[in-house]
Amino acid sequence: MKKENVGIVETKDFNLPDELVLENGEKLRDVHLAYETYGKLNPEKSNAILICHALTGDAHTAGLHKGDSKSGWWDILIGPGKVVDTDRYFVICSNVLGGCKGSTGPSSINPETGKQYGKGFPFITITDMVKAQKELVDHFGIQKLFAVIGGSMGGVQVLQWAVSYPDYMTKAIAIATTARSSPQQIAFNEVARIAILSDPKWNNGDYYGGSAPTHGLALARMIGHITYLSDAAMHQKFGRKLQDKEEYDYNLGFDFEVESYLHYQGQSFTRRFDANSYLYISKALDYFDLSKKGSLIEGMKVAKAKFLVVAVSSDWLYPPYQSREIVSALSANDLDVTYREIESNYGHDAFLLESGQLGYLIGNFLSHTIVSDVMKTDIVSIKQGISIEETARVMFEKGITHLPVVNETNELMGIVTSWDISKAVALKCKTLSGIMTKNVLTAKGNEDIESTAKKMEQNNISALPVVDDEKKIIGIIGSEEINRLIGGYR
Repeated sequence: MKKENVGIVETKDFNLPDELVLENGEKLRDVHLAYETYGKLNPEKSNAILICHALTGDAHTAGLHKGDSKSGWWDILIGPGKVVDTDRYFVICSNVLGGCKGSTGPSSINPETGKQYGKGFPFITITDMVKAQKELVDHFGIQKLFAVIGGSMGGVQVLQWAVSYPDYMTKAIAIATTARSSPQQIAFNEVARIAILSDPKWNNGDYYGGSAPTHGLALARMIGHITYLSDAAMHQKFGRKLQDKEEYDYNLGFDFEVESYLHYQGQSFTRRFDANSYLYISKALDYFDLSKKGSLIEGMKVAKAKFLVVAVSSDWLYPPYQSREIVSALSANDLDVTYREIESNYGHDAFLLESGQLGYLIGNFLSHTIVSDVMKTDIVSIKQGISIEETARVMFEKGITHLPVVNETNELMGIVTSWDISKAVALKCKTLSGIMTKNVLTAKGNEDIESTAKKMEQNNISALPVVDDEKKIIGIIGSEEINRLIGGYR
């Protein structure tokens, strides 16, 4: 399949309908989220994937803005025919609450004062960011996301989604991340914040009418950028090469290429990011801790999604042991979790650069779908002994053609179809037992989609009840759900 760019895209604005109650009890009103979408939402609204960005990212994850030559930050993975195939999936990405790329943050206008929030912006958490995202997802009428994907702070949001809204996602992909910020991560964030706070131009957060604290923000970015790389990556990229010279200058200017590179990264960052947003978002990361009473097992026990957790071998900001802690906690809660560690010298930045390895892992995880991933769980069923007239009424009111018949313990006893109701009228049957199919062909939640589709095709049926090991019904899967995955979402 030809891999293409999603083309020209536009960042849109979503205004939360109600005030947002934050985790600390404060309230934000007139909250906006900047977001972008790619692909089409299918009629059942079951093909949505939410992409979560990292600390200094934004909603522009794929495609091109009009007049701009720079593609979105994960364009290597998102688009027609790519790993996150926009011919199959409806992709959403929003700028986080507290950001400075269109979403409500410290640089936004405070409706109470008519001036920018600055230091008056309330402190937020990852939970608050995810809560705002949930409002956006609800806006589309999506009742369950097919997947939530993110790396670094994006992975943190993925994990928070899994805990805050366990019933609203099928799959979770957390890359180069952690379930709780470590002392070292907090320490680096604090040094970066002090760099901003020490800049006289920060002016207690009230700098929007004058000169911004660019020196402090650039220094914060330089500190952060060092943690994104690995020792091997720095050796490979710079070594001890000098910057435009053959000998040392023996002064405090730039001698080495790595020095020049860091200064460039810092200065360019100040042209696209707000210092106050950096303070607030990094603090939200520090607060992040999914454990309860020190236990990740306890903290993550409410999660229900199927997980892919990916670590990077050379990542020393979010080292692999932290990903393995996540996997251990999920496994202890009997969740379906896959752990992969990619070999890369890029360090933490590998989640943005290793398109080959990541593409393979993410692609396989998204495409390997089992019945429980797509089955309908809001099942309408009837009890044994109900009249045919009542059965017909239920089918008519609910607009369904297949109605499972269960006993008092929810064990599947048979199934009635709209054809059976027609047959009952023609043959003047009085009871369900005379028309329902008792030897029902069923599926298990862990069956793969392809074998289920083959079973339905061979038996010329359009829906299968899904049962557990005790033959209790847990869902129903129809040909429409299967066709969407096997035949694509076009």
